[in-house]
Amino acid sequence: MKHLILAAACALSLAACSDPEAERQAQQAAEAAAQAQKEAKADDVAKQYDTAVAAKDWERARMHGGSLLDIYKGTAAAARIEPGFADVKAQSDQARNLRRMQGLWQYNQIPVGTKGTQRSASIYGKERLDVDGSGPKPVQLVFRDHPQWKQHAYLVLQAGDFRCPGGCRVQVSVDGGKPRAMAAWRPDTDEAIAMFITDHAALWKLARQAQAISIEFPVKAGGTRTVVFETGGVDASQMPWK
Repeated sequence: MKHLILAAACALSLAACSDPEAERQAQQAAEAAAQAQKEAKADDVAKQYDTAVAAKDWERARMHGGSLLDIYKGTAAAARIEPGFADVKAQSDQARNLRRMQGLWQYNQIPVGTKGTQRSASIYGKERLDVDGSGPKPVQLVFRDHPQWKQHAYLVLQAGDFRCPGGCRVQVSVDGGKPRAMAAWRPDTDEAIAMFITDHAALWKLARQAQAISIEFPVKAGGTRTVVFETGGVDASQMPWK
């Protein structure tokens, strides 16, 4: 009896499998269920994408948008966000670059006895320069507000020296624009290889407004050198200058 029941079950199974229409309907139902599940998951990711866009969290929005267009391609949610995703990627690139430039700056606040606090904001040049034949070395730009020595902006070399007897001029360009001459002077000391730029307030204003400033300065070894500072990430509140 048992063998007869098994045989009958097998026969019915084979009959069902041999029905093309039944197979097609079963396949369609399975595909529809899978697509519905994919759409539901895509909707969840799209909600996170929309939240990130609303908050202008562009890097997170890019992550969720990329997931939609890759893993959930073909869903309604992916089709909805695709037209504006190029702008989100551009905003993400800008945000990442801004964070990188913010990290280029260093800020310090040091108490100076009972006289107050010395504030400084400094940044190194984008590339090292060889100013005396000893090889490329960093060039630093420093803005300093001292309670006794007041406000200054100056370049600092690690080797070599500036050529600025009795005063000189540097050429300052903003974002690759036309250079402007600014007066400079080198203090009569060997304690540090520094050259001060006289109009420190104007230079600070340029640094706050520009993505990058370049300064061409004369060197003792002969000729000039040009250093580029990516200033676009400066925190202006760190130096209370107008």
